[in-house]
Amino acid sequence: MRDTIARLFDYCGVSSVTSKKSIVVTGGAGFIGSALVRHLIAETEARVVTVDRLGYAGSLLNLRDVRDHPRHHFEQVDITNGTALSDVFARHQPTAVMHLAAESHVDRSIDRPADFIQSNLVGTYQVLDCSLRYLATLNAPQAARFRVLHVSTDEVYGSLSLDAPAFREGDAYQPNSPYSASKAGADHLAMAWAHTFGLPVLVTNCTNNYGPYQFPEKLIPVVIMKALAGQPIPIYGRGDNVRDWLHVDDHVRALTLILERGRLAQRYNIGGECEVSNLQLVKQICALLDDLEPSPSGTPYAQLIQFVEDRPGHDLRYAMDISKVRTEFDWQPQHTLVNGLRETVTWYLANRAWCEQVTNNDTVERQGLR
Repeated sequence: MRDTIARLFDYCGVSSVTSKKSIVVTGGAGFIGSALVRHLIAETEARVVTVDRLGYAGSLLNLRDVRDHPRHHFEQVDITNGTALSDVFARHQPTAVMHLAAESHVDRSIDRPADFIQSNLVGTYQVLDCSLRYLATLNAPQAARFRVLHVSTDEVYGSLSLDAPAFREGDAYQPNSPYSASKAGADHLAMAWAHTFGLPVLVTNCTNNYGPYQFPEKLIPVVIMKALAGQPIPIYGRGDNVRDWLHVDDHVRALTLILERGRLAQRYNIGGECEVSNLQLVKQICALLDDLEPSPSGTPYAQLIQFVEDRPGHDLRYAMDISKVRTEFDWQPQHTLVNGLRETVTWYLANRAWCEQVTNNDTVERQGLR
């Protein structure tokens, strides 16, 4: 792995010994972003610059293992502020930008779509615009190495029937929620900046991520927290909606490979090949909790499951064809849902204080059943 990552930063003009260059990670204090930052710090000698406004789902607690590392630098900046973002570029002289900053929760997008337009569309525009203006300041060898990796979601493709083939990179976009529409728009902006202005852009679209440090509004941490508190575990509709689950560590491995070897102005789908219905997943989590921390009464946690009114426009199924990343990068997920889920539940059991701390500033209650 170190050899692979070393090639990445040699490619980007970053010496693995001198660490003269840097990678800017927007949204680096969030769930996926912090996993990426921890991965880069652990596996390389490069400088990593975390850019995050520290909204409700971003926390320096997610970076507690690397925050004070000499090769890590934190910048509290809102990506919609182009002036502040340009200043970050000028100070740190990045050889690559990995853009993960986004509002990402569908329920919140239904209630407050304006936040998603501002962050996901306006914010992405500012990242692209600042990157393009920064690119113009580089000499020819530096410009040839510079890359912008825009990280997106499978939800831009819309909904699949249960028997339909998985999404492929050439499929049409058909977003159905304010969240997915804002991400689809951001993807189109990234590709437009590649084709119109020559910005060296790559776009990735991933399935549902899970793992440590996921903010407790998404399905897996919500189920864990509700169960441990003895509260009803809400499931939209009948729980038939199917999602493909990708461990966050597998995702960030793919991102580094795509940045290293990906073809410019290309899209890459990343998935875990772990499709399961929401109801099946919740039952698996409950069974793990029964094993790892049985309820005081001895009652199985699955008895807390409660079906609630379905979310508006709830997509039935998402699934990705990952043959492109498998073929081009020899990448495949290393976590099965069985081992990844056990590892994740175990982490949340050991880090309940983290859950309490990161939710203290969140005043909007959400079920989190994406």
